[in-house]
Amino acid sequence: QQTIAMLDCESGERIERTLKHEGSVVRDFYASLAPPVVVGIEATGSMGWFRRLMEELGITCHVGHPAKIRSVETRRQKHDRRDAALLLELLTDDRFPAIWMPSAELADVRALLMHRDQWVRLRTRVKNALQGLALAHGLRRRAGLWSRHGQATLAALPLAPHAADRRAHLQALLDHLTAHINELDRQVGAQAAERPQARRLMTHPGVGPVTALATEVFVGDPDRFVDAKALASYVGMIPSEYSSGARQRLGHLSKQGNPFLRFLWCEAAVHAIRRDAALGRFYRRKLQQKGLGKARVAVARKLGIRLWILPRDQTHYDEFCRRAPSPAAAR
Repeated sequence: QQTIAMLDCESGERIERTLKHEGSVVRDFYASLAPPVVVGIEATGSMGWFRRLMEELGITCHVGHPAKIRSVETRRQKHDRRDAALLLELLTDDRFPAIWMPSAELADVRALLMHRDQWVRLRTRVKNALQGLALAHGLRRRAGLWSRHGQATLAALPLAPHAADRRAHLQALLDHLTAHINELDRQVGAQAAERPQARRLMTHPGVGPVTALATEVFVGDPDRFVDAKALASYVGMIPSEYSSGARQRLGHLSKQGNPFLRFLWCEAAVHAIRRDAALGRFYRRKLQQKGLGKARVAVARKLGIRLWILPRDQTHYDEFCRRAPSPAAAR
């Protein structure tokens, strides 16, 4: 069900109502409202069908940031009627904390990327299980275990009946997962090749189709961010802060952003430092100053900012390098 608080701007009448999500009750109710209609909802994981319904009916739907909405009301009384009244108050006072939502096309590409990521994680679990099985029986091949010869050697190990059955099922599952991931990689590559922004991002060393496509669909329009700090804050690659007065205290990363995009930027940064001289120098300097973990995150943040600048300025990697100041001038 959903609880609604409505305001008729012409008459000033306020209405409270509860709709059951049964049959066509919700569609009939919103279709009966005279335009123009503005709807505000709090962001939830199951709001996709409602947003699509509003789009079909031509109704403007704003999605609000849950934490910012809750921060407005500090009373320890929270129920549906109070929440609906609070959303209505924020809408009428023009204080509704709306968040950016991707289009249906971008949401579908996101689903492709997240689906591939889930299958890759499943394959990693299967590989870890097979690697543990091999190590437990004296077979140490590291990455060579996944070659054809390594898999044949693993299959030839003399094992007890239940262990042998487990090995056979894991190897068959690994082959199935690999075949499906290869097909998903083909689809991701095709999507990246069709999108100009993704092709522009792939000109940067170390950035492949997955990272380029994910950056485009999760970051969205680069003009949404006023500067690089706003982008880093959106992705969650800034330190948490607890400061007061002259005392500044910085903590770990806030991680208040998309974890999948942060993971991909960190993965791409490992490859980019080997092919980009400036990133390599920056990484080695941070490695000495801060250690391995912080150095990788710092390079990932710098790489992400570059991947924001390229589509913002409508330029490629070579042109970006040409515009960059020389190391001597930067010092």
